[in-house]
Amino acid sequence: MRTFKLPILFLIVLLTTGTQKLFAQKLKHNDPIFLNGVSNMTISGYTINGEAVDCIRLIDCKNIHITNCRLINSKRFGIYLYNCSNILIDSNYIAKVGAGVFAQTCPLGQIRVNNNQMLNMLGTLPYNKDFVQFAEVSGPGNKICYNKLENISGQSNPEDAINLYKCNGLPDDPITITGNWIRGGGPSTTGSGITVGDQGGSYQLAQDNILVNTGFIGMQVAGGTYIRIINNTIYSDAFPWSHLGLGYGNYSGKPSTNITIKGNKVHWLAGWAHDQYKGSKSKEFDMYYHKMPSMPDGLNENIFNAPIDPTILPKELIKAF
Repeated sequence: MRTFKLPILFLIVLLTTGTQKLFAQKLKHNDPIFLNGVSNMTISGYTINGEAVDCIRLIDCKNIHITNCRLINSKRFGIYLYNCSNILIDSNYIAKVGAGVFAQTCPLGQIRVNNNQMLNMLGTLPYNKDFVQFAEVSGPGNKICYNKLENISGQSNPEDAINLYKCNGLPDDPITITGNWIRGGGPSTTGSGITVGDQGGSYQLAQDNILVNTGFIGMQVAGGTYIRIINNTIYSDAFPWSHLGLGYGNYSGKPSTNITIKGNKVHWLAGWAHDQYKGSKSKEFDMYYHKMPSMPDGLNENIFNAPIDPTILPKELIKAF
């Protein structure tokens, strides 16, 4: 993940008495929104076709609610946040964009991405192809919860579905990834359903998520301290890019301690050629971890080769918006 210069975008600000609001009555084509240093605003009811720019971009903003918007067809981000706080993104439909929601360098927290539908990340960005990535997001109240996320093979080019990169929660208020339904991934052989602890970080919790066929890896801890992966359900059929269901390894170059991985149900078929032997085309590969001085707690409390199949998610995951 790298930072990059901000392009010149369109600025649209409509003012009402008291609270500022952006609103359109089911307009099908509205210009992208770029706000800098704005507070106390609701963005609602828009259909935005991003094309070469972000659909919505907020810089140095706070107390913003983005809801009931349809954000589509961008080579960049559906929503990009930089140095923002108290941003609620909920009940939106985001589809056919380079990546969905990217929150970068938000140290004051309260970044919440909840109850959205996202479909087909195109991966046209050079560094980010995720539904949701928090990069150097810290502080209280950071959540990614109850979203429905789907990449359809041949219509998308994703990396991770959800990624936490150098993020730090609080001991009594971890960054929380809860209740998300995620389906689809690949053909990348580095992508995952959920990656926490990417390049370190602390106080992160991923629990009660359901993942099906999410690419190279289902869920993984890639480093960090006080990281928990608890009570998730992870399944994959064998694909040329499917490798591992649930993993732990420290790739951060920093200490990684106080990791908990327990209560997860995993049934993952590896179809990646490097995992095969004696002419096999698939094998069960549910769990792998690096042996380190500080091992994860709860490894014996997971259920591997669990009696689960793709029907753990409904056939229709994303509904028309």
